[in-house]
Amino acid sequence: MKIATFNINGIKARVGALGDWLDEAKPDVALLQEIKSVDEGFPRELFEERGYNVETHGQKGFNGVAILSKYPLEDVSRGLPGDDSDEQARWIEATVMGDVAAVRVCGLYLPNGNPAPGPKYDYKLAWMARMEAHARALLASEMPVVLAGDYNVIPQDDDAARPEVWQDDALARPESRAAFRRLLHLGYTEAFRARVYGPGHYSFWDYQAGAWNKNDGIRIDHLLLSPQAADLMTEVRIDHEIRGREKPSDHVPVWIDLAA
Repeated sequence: MKIATFNINGIKARVGALGDWLDEAKPDVALLQEIKSVDEGFPRELFEERGYNVETHGQKGFNGVAILSKYPLEDVSRGLPGDDSDEQARWIEATVMGDVAAVRVCGLYLPNGNPAPGPKYDYKLAWMARMEAHARALLASEMPVVLAGDYNVIPQDDDAARPEVWQDDALARPESRAAFRRLLHLGYTEAFRARVYGPGHYSFWDYQAGAWNKNDGIRIDHLLLSPQAADLMTEVRIDHEIRGREKPSDHVPVWIDLAA
């Protein structure tokens, strides 16, 4: 089961590029972030024609997450538990009924948090605390769980081409990194770093200042795997070349293969 995460930075602007990537990469499950569309405005027919089941959790002009799956989806849930007043569309989860195993997939778009310190950063850390509580509860199911998306966290200095530029940014502040580590300490495995070490591996390049051409990137798109999912992983990759295409997102897909 090939599961990908991809922040597309607006479905209207990226529908062609997304369709091309789906046709080439053929993920079984694609977890999308920043669709920037209400549910009714999402062009689901374009993906249903490709054989995908489509579930969205949209918001006008901002945020928004979606699941595309070649496999049946069950028990779809929208919104991160823990704060009924939170109206931002940043979380969607469902059970994917694979050929060998059922996998609980969670697509997330974690808050950016800038400027930090400040109310937006407080919201980010509170959101991460809610995520930690929910991630702990998901482990209790003892089924394969994948937490995939744009975490807006640079876990360590190796995950930035110029770490000194980011040291005071919400993406790399010690509190953000500590909250990310707490997820790992629950028992989750960060898929990419379980197989690939060292600097130079990024999933985001800013549109400004020629960042892509200079490879001035950061790695903020992650897949965290429960022990049951980690045992099934056979491959992990960043499709970095997608960033050099016409009208790209500033993010690129990251994907894993599970024997499920």
